[in-house]
Amino acid sequence: MQVPILKQGPYLMATVQSALSDADLLLLRDALVSKVGEFRSRGVIVDVTALDVMDSFSTRILRDLSLMIRLRGARMVIVGIQPEVAFAMVQLGLTFRGLHTALDLEEGLSFLNESVVSHTRSGA
Repeated sequence: MQVPILKQGPYLMATVQSALSDADLLLLRDALVSKVGEFRSRGVIVDVTALDVMDSFSTRILRDLSLMIRLRGARMVIVGIQPEVAFAMVQLGLTFRGLHTALDLEEGLSFLNESVVSHTRSGA
């Protein structure tokens, strides 16, 4: 299943609408990294609200995606991790170390707005 990627101003938003296969996750990763350059995006939001499971592969792909996007000069935030998913991830030792997360889309946008402004001011 392909994940829709929407452009909203300087940001891209990918909303995962159902469980993704490993191949789907790889396609999402490649599409987002490509579109960051194509649209010169300053930030990416990946909404995982619909996911009721996150395994080690999906966790690793999202961490890698965040690093790739950062290398392209943008920021990434994951939003909508369900409480049960967060609990299971902690129990399994799966982490998003170094990755930004937010409760929902509104907080994700707020994070990106603050991040982009501070990044621009610092000249980094």
